[in-house]
Amino acid sequence: MAFLKFTDVGIKSLAAAVPKNKVINLEYTQYFSAEEVKEVVEKIGVYERRFAPSHICASDLCYAAAEKLLEVNNISRDEIDLLVFVSQTPDYKMPATSVLLQNRLGLSKKTIAFDVNMGCAGFIHGLSIVYSFMATGQMKKALLLDGETRSKVYSPKDRRTAFIFGDGGVAALIESGKEFGESYFSINSDGSKADLIKIKAGGYRYPSSIETLQEKVVDEYGNMRSDEHGFMDGGEVFNFLIKEIPPDIKRIFEFSGISRESIDYIVFHQANKFMNDYLVKKLKIEEAKAPFSIHKYGNTSSVSIPLTIADSLAGKLKGKKVLLSGFGVGMTWASAILNFDDCVIPEIVELE
Repeated sequence: MAFLKFTDVGIKSLAAAVPKNKVINLEYTQYFSAEEVKEVVEKIGVYERRFAPSHICASDLCYAAAEKLLEVNNISRDEIDLLVFVSQTPDYKMPATSVLLQNRLGLSKKTIAFDVNMGCAGFIHGLSIVYSFMATGQMKKALLLDGETRSKVYSPKDRRTAFIFGDGGVAALIESGKEFGESYFSINSDGSKADLIKIKAGGYRYPSSIETLQEKVVDEYGNMRSDEHGFMDGGEVFNFLIKEIPPDIKRIFEFSGISRESIDYIVFHQANKFMNDYLVKKLKIEEAKAPFSIHKYGNTSSVSIPLTIADSLAGKLKGKKVLLSGFGVGMTWASAILNFDDCVIPEIVELE
C-alpha cells in the first residue's frame, strides 16, 4: 500500500456530462425474459442507465463537462497547466486522448497532457497524480477529466454484466489554496487478481481476429459474449471487496488521524447496490452520509464517484470532509479523504 499526504490542494469545481439516451433496465428484455430481468435489476439496484450513441466517445462527454466547468468558473484556457485524462475507453490506441482534448479545448501548447489507463479506482488515482503535480508549487490550475463508455464494452447477451454498466464523463478543476487543508490517499493494487475483470482480446497479447470477434456461449446458463467483450467474475469481485475495502478505509483513518465521526460524506464507487449496501452496513455508516447514484446511471467505472458527487452533493460540500473509496478492475483500490471549500457544481450536461 502507498499512503500520500498533500497540503493546500483541492477540487475547486466539478462538472459532469452523460448521454441523453436513457435505458430503462426493466424494459431491457431483448435477450432475456421479463422475469429474469426483474430478478437481476432488483438485486443490483440499477433501474436506469445512460448509453452513448455510436458517435459519442468518452472524450466527448469529458469535453462537454470541461466546457461547462470553464464557462461557469470564468477560467481562461491559458491558465490550465495540466490535463490528465482517465479512461479505459479512449478514442484511439494512439495518440493519447488527453492530447486531443488539449487541442479541442483550446488549451495552451505548454499544457502538460497525458492519459491514465485505470478502471474503477481511477478517479482517485488521477486525483493523487494531479495533486502531486500541484504540490510542486509550479502550477496554478489543472483539469482532471475522467470518462467511460462502458456500454460499448460488455455483451448485452451476458446477464452477469448486461444490466450494470453505463456511460458518463466528468471534469474536475483542481487548484492550490489554503482553504483545502490536508488531503490523504491510500493507493493499492493486486495484479494476481487481474482475471476477475478483463477484456481478453483486442490488445497486443491477444490481437483482434475473426475468432476473437465471434460471440459464443460461455456457460451453462446460455450467456454469450466474444473475447473482446468485458468479463467479470462477480462472486470473486465481492470476495475481494470484503477482504480489502473495509481494512483500507480503517487504515486511511489511522494514517490521517481523522475520526470516522468527522467525515460528512462517504462516496463509494457505484459497483452495484448489493455491494454498496454491504459496505454501508459493515462500516456502520449512516445511510444519509453515503449518497448513491447507481439506480440512475449504473456502474460508470471510474466516473461513478465524481458523478455521484455531481448528482447528489451539489450545493452541500462547503466546509465538508469527504471520504472517497474506489475499487475494481486491476484489481486496484484506493481511498482518499478530501476537504471541500465551496465546490462549484453546475447542473449535469446531457449530450445527444
